[in-house]
Amino acid sequence: MNVRRCRVNRQGRRINRICPFHDGSPQQGARIAAERPARGKLRNLVQASSGTAHLVHTGQTADKTAMSRLFEELDYRPTPIGALVLRRRREARLGVDIIEIKLGDEHLMSDLFTASEIALAQLGLAACDSEGLDVVVGGLGLGYTAKAALDETRTGSLIVVEFLDAVLDWHRTGLLPLGPTLIADPRCRLVEGDFFAMARGDGFDSDAPGRLFDAILLDIDHSPDALLDPRSESFYQPEGLASLASHLKPGGVFALWSDALPDAAFTARLEAVFAEARAEPVTFHNPLQDRPFTQTVYVARKG
Repeated sequence: MNVRRCRVNRQGRRINRICPFHDGSPQQGARIAAERPARGKLRNLVQASSGTAHLVHTGQTADKTAMSRLFEELDYRPTPIGALVLRRRREARLGVDIIEIKLGDEHLMSDLFTASEIALAQLGLAACDSEGLDVVVGGLGLGYTAKAALDETRTGSLIVVEFLDAVLDWHRTGLLPLGPTLIADPRCRLVEGDFFAMARGDGFDSDAPGRLFDAILLDIDHSPDALLDPRSESFYQPEGLASLASHLKPGGVFALWSDALPDAAFTARLEAVFAEARAEPVTFHNPLQDRPFTQTVYVARKG
């Protein structure tokens, strides 16, 4: 049986799609279940020179013959929407270390797959016509969308809104590799807050309520129909999208990441609110499954 992401959408239907984090094999499913760490404890899995794997708990010393660490839980935090885990894992088949974030049993993101997160910023900002762009990113995650927004030379200011304080801590303390780069850039400000509440309210800059932006880039939920938390459900409806559009300058751009394939119904919903909208498939090679995998970036422009 293939390892799949199994989610429930707003209508209560199960959404099954082979997850890019898995190779689809029963063996990997068993391995992932076996390596799942105990709550609240940092656990290191090391490979000894003999080839035997050993589990090393916090406070213990690894065998002196250990050659490389296979698994490390870097942090565990209970949050209002579930247990959040940051971990580093050795992917032996590829010969690389992978940093992953999980929420409960759900894989949220991995630095093995960053093409679509980067494309979110690139496609969204490429659609902007002006210079000195004022940009908002909803969802910090591993920081790849924010970093790509700062790589755009026309970006004048960037506010990154993150709901989970643990994720902000990981960046501010340098536990995540891109954190120091984001913190050091004077254009960038990391803000703890509820993106969806801000979109319904006075906006994304508490120092300047009602401030308008050139671009708003969003990567929080899996897709408009597969939500991390019910609080965002109304956002993807016409009224919620219209509230979001009110925080954009004329000609401003809203771009949205989705784990799913392009959805014509959601594109039509965007077209009902914005002057123009399109869905851009982003296809990348998945080395775990050795095949292409496609996600989506929606791009909509305000009139």
